Amino acid sequence: MKKLITGFKILAVLSVLTLNSCRDDNNEISKQETIQAKVTTADLKNEVTPISQAVPEIVQSQLNESQKSLEKYLKSDLQFAGVNVIGKISTQKGIEISQSLISDKDQFIALGNLLDLSSVKMGRIGDLYTGDDLTIAQNGLKEMATEEIKTGINVMEIIWSSKNGKFTTLCFYNDSGIVWDNILGGLVMMDTRGTSESSTGNEPARVASKWYKQWWTANWLWGSKRGEAGYQITVYYTGSTVSNTDVNDWAYISLGKAKSESKITKNTGAYGQCRYALGLCTPTGSLSFNASNFSVSFSGLGSNVVNNGVKSLYP
Repeated sequence: MKKLITGFKILAVLSVLTLNSCRDDNNEISKQETIQAKVTTADLKNEVTPISQAVPEIVQSQLNESQKSLEKYLKSDLQFAGVNVIGKISTQKGIEISQSLISDKDQFIALGNLLDLSSVKMGRIGDLYTGDDLTIAQNGLKEMATEEIKTGINVMEIIWSSKNGKFTTLCFYNDSGIVWDNILGGLVMMDTRGTSESSTGNEPARVASKWYKQWWTANWLWGSKRGEAGYQITVYYTGSTVSNTDVNDWAYISLGKAKSESKITKNTGAYGQCRYALGLCTPTGSLSFNASNFSVSFSGLGSNVVNNGVKSLYP
């Protein structure tokens, strides 16, 4: 009986050793797979066709204007330190590597509105985002990259100098200009006060209508328009009585997300009234519309402008 018990003990020990050995092997395989899955800029360089070091004139102009914006608003906190042209992406593997690199948590990114410096943040994606915010950011960047980064696009490294040291980002461009860079695309310039216009009131008496328009604009760092969200309310009237009210809304942004909703809340009487819900954001954020309280909300992190409100217009 003792021999039998001893035999069971030996078998149990061997089983534990074998199980631990299998776990170690599996862990090692997992580690190797993780290492193999991790791509770098060096991998991307193997998938490009060499091109002239000079970038297109429009791209250079965009870089120059972006530099001016950074100098104006961020001073010495973030500046260009140089560029290094990598080449033209010539393979599907190169596209896949690019898409992976853009959203990798170790890559650097900037977000926020240069006209509101309290909103500006900069660092590695994995340091700025955690949990659901990290998932939203990475998924947004992957979706954007899938749409915009195609075979034949050019890529260069931008070297940045910041208050925390130097780092690099990948900048994708073509003959029409810059397509995406985590810094140049993550930062925007938006006046949160918006812009408004209204009818002059000098129209002939036979024109019994009046309108009011308000909108918010997002610009690229190099100054050109990137997106806009707004609404316009119009009242039709006889004397001092409103007979009908109309409203329309719009929202769009290049390489980002946009939402707009509007509805009439008072159609006739002494005045017309509407509600509006508007939002713009860069790919690393998310927008949603709540029908119950008629509002657009922003989640995640990223550059964004959201406006929800009510506007009344009298004859």
